[in-house]
Amino acid sequence: MRTHDYPSDVTDAQWNWIEPHIPPGPGGGRPRKTEMRDVLDATFSILRTGCQWRHLPGDLPPKSTVWRYFDRWRSDGTLDSIHDLLRRNVRTREKPYHPRTSARVDSRSTDTTSGGEQRGRDDAKNVAGRKRHIVVDRMGLPLAVLVTAASVDDAAAAPA
Repeated sequence: MRTHDYPSDVTDAQWNWIEPHIPPGPGGGRPRKTEMRDVLDATFSILRTGCQWRHLPGDLPPKSTVWRYFDRWRSDGTLDSIHDLLRRNVRTREKPYHPRTSARVDSRSTDTTSGGEQRGRDDAKNVAGRKRHIVVDRMGLPLAVLVTAASVDDAAAAPA
């Protein structure tokens, strides 16, 4: 049972847009006990605050439940479709019938410890680790994010 509202919670209007895009539960078996809106709110809380999964507030669904749905939605494209839907909604309200046709790429190199898939050295920044490449439209809305070794140049990462 939810006892608090959090700044990252979706509004009723946003939920009305998003709910039809949440995959239905599998047929058969017992019905879902967890509210999908609470799972989405917990996911947005993690993404917004950067807190660890185990530090989710106690009135949100358990971390294992939220992680399971997050992983499934990330893999099956649900989160991408929700993101695209909300971005389209913001763009349409900003300037109807004027599509954005340009994007900007920027990156940031970050020190990392050993481990992980890709690691390299960005000599220009004197950093050994990974680089986060972000593509945004002219409104600053994210279009894509890619993590590479710090040694990868923006021009090389942009096509991916």
